[in-house]
This record gives sequence, C-alpha cells and structure tokens, in this order.
Amino acid sequence: MHLNHMAWAVPLFLGLMGIEYLVARKTGKNYFGFSSSVSNINVGIAERLLDTFTVGIFYFIYEYLHTHFGIFNIRSSVLLWVALLILTDFIWYWYHRWAHEVNLLWAAHVVHHQSEDFNYTVSARITVFQAFFRMCFWSVLPILGFPPAMIISVQLVHGIYPFFIHTRTIGKLGVLEYIFVTPSHHRVHHASNEKYLDKNYGDVFIIWDMLFGTFVSEEEEPEYGLTKPLDTHSFLWQHFHFILEIFYTLKQTKGFKARWKVVFGKPDNIDPAIRPKLEARYLFRGPIEQGSRKLQQYVVWQVGVILVVLFLFLLFEHYVPVFVQACTSLVIFLTLINSGAILEQRRWVFFLEYARLLVTFAALFYIWPHPLLLLVLAIVQLPFFLYRSSLEKRYLRLVYGTRT
Repeated sequence: MHLNHMAWAVPLFLGLMGIEYLVARKTGKNYFGFSSSVSNINVGIAERLLDTFTVGIFYFIYEYLHTHFGIFNIRSSVLLWVALLILTDFIWYWYHRWAHEVNLLWAAHVVHHQSEDFNYTVSARITVFQAFFRMCFWSVLPILGFPPAMIISVQLVHGIYPFFIHTRTIGKLGVLEYIFVTPSHHRVHHASNEKYLDKNYGDVFIIWDMLFGTFVSEEEEPEYGLTKPLDTHSFLWQHFHFILEIFYTLKQTKGFKARWKVVFGKPDNIDPAIRPKLEARYLFRGPIEQGSRKLQQYVVWQVGVILVVLFLFLLFEHYVPVFVQACTSLVIFLTLINSGAILEQRRWVFFLEYARLLVTFAALFYIWPHPLLLLVLAIVQLPFFLYRSSLEKRYLRLVYGTRT
C-alpha cells in the first residue's frame, strides 16, 4: 500500500501543541486563547491541505531550473548538505526581511503575525502564498546546481525547526542564544513593542541578524500581534485584508512612483484610513456576545472532524479520485470559513452548513452512484425549501443561544 507518511505530521504537531497547553496550565500561564488558537490551527489546516497540491509543482520548478539553468553539477556529500542548510537559511533571512519591508510580500506574510497569543499553534499560521514566495527565493539553489531532491529534503528539516521556537514555555538557552534562533529570539520577532519591531529575522541561525544589524535580545515582556490588531477571526479576512488594502490604496494613489511604493514599498506607505473603511464595508460588524461553552464545543467538534478528514486525506491521497479530492478540499475550506464565522456569530453560517452538506453528498454519490443516495438527498433538502426561515432561526438559536 502506497501511503503518504508525511500525514503523520498532523497528529504529531497537534500532540506537541497539546503538551505545551498542559505545561502552560500546570505553571499557571495563560498562553492559549480559545478563538485565537482555533484561528491559528485553521490557517495551518488550509496550508497543509494546499501543500498537497503545490509541493509537486515546486519540485517540478526546481527540476526544470536545475536541468536547464544549473551552473554546477553538485553531488551529495556531508559538507554539501551542511552548506546547503546554511545557504537555505541565509536566503530565508533575506526573504523574511523583505517580507516585512515589501508590501507585496507582507501581504502573504502578515497572516503569520496576526495572533496576539504566542504558542505552538502560531507556527501553523503559514499560507500557501508565503510558500510560493519562499519558493521563488529558493529557486536560486537549483540554478547553483543543487539537486531538487536534496533541496526539498533540507527544506523539510528547515521547516520543522521553526515550530519549536514559537513558545513562551522555554526561557533563554545560554550559549545557544549566540548561534541559533531560540524561542527568546523569536518572541522578539513576533512582538509589537516598538523596540522589537523588524528584528530577529533568522529561522535556524541567529548569526545573520547579528551580521546585518537586525538583532535585538529579549528584555521586557513582548506584546504579540500586529501594531494595529486585526480584531477578527474571519478566515477569509485574515488572508486577504492586506491585499485589499494595497488595492484600494492603489486606486486613490496618483503617479507611477507613488503607486510603485504602494506595491513594493514598506507597509508605512499604505493609507491607515483604508482598513477601517474596508472593515465597515466587508466585515459587517455587529454585536458579538460572549461565546457559550456549547458554541466553543461545536467549533472544537468541527475543527476536530476536519483534522481527522485532513489526516486521512493526506495519508491515502494516492487512492482518492480527483473529483473526491476537490470535494474534500471544498468541504474543508467551507468548514474553516464556517468556524471563523461562528466565532464571530454571523447569521450566514447556516447556508455554509447547507453548502457543505451538498458537497459531501456529491462526493458520496461519485463513490457510490446509487439512487438511494439521491432519495436521501431529496428528503434532506425538502425541509430546507419548505421551512428555510424556521430552520435558520432554530439553527442560530441552537448555536448562538438566544441570539437570532
């Protein structure tokens, strides 16, 4: 049986998140907010799902560049593996630094910095857009002559290390602080304190920050998140708000030079008045009551089921038909949008539930095209068409309590 054993990373990292949570509770530290942890994991689910489709594309690009433009024919050796790790980290430093200084790159990277908590769940806040830009930077490696398989292997190790530095449960690590990026260093990077802004870009080695003047040691307790908090758990808004800010700033900007700065300049070039206007237009903010225990349990149940679906989907991906892959991906994304909307107590989650049901039936019918399934679907849909308004009110009352 041809299984994708990379799927085991899902329960492994979830287990580590759970251990950190238990350690934090035992020490009396409140490192985990419910809504922010759910939002962080949701972003990670989306990225891990899309990785299934993009990793092959990235490998193909590396292979093409290596075959057609490779300068040297580098062969594997212990020293070259070490050299590739150092070179990979060096390129990452500059990608990461420019991702904070160039708006187009920041639009992909900002999602990683939105959480006002700092724990292992924050390491999951990576988007496929960020993965694409990193691939563009790392494309110099196959041109230098490193084989694609070697590059992907090193990037796998390079990608695992940062997970362990997203934590507040580990203090300073003595002499290691002068060589590696430690949790202390990375807490500084995620801080919104003025003295910590735009510092400590390294991923594995801290030496680049020391060489290029972007290193700051952790002193006072950091405040985490963006300097202007996003204040929403909307899955879509977290991913696309800054892209919209760039777009609407461009619309009101005159002249080529000024517009160039909007896209390729620093985030300071974005009009700060744009976001409140966009939030008023697209977020439809209303009063949000304190989430009940039942509501939280419902969100946990949804995310838990989707994590199981994701794990099985990744593990057996070679045996899942393309149409079922598309339906499964759509159900996962509808659930991610849905859980964020539930946390914000949006009324339209009822229709997302219905859409998710239809997609699930489509996948089941593809696997087992039996008339009985169509009969079940018709029976399920009939109350929706006859009593939609009543069902919607009951659903909202069930999920949100008295709020309808």
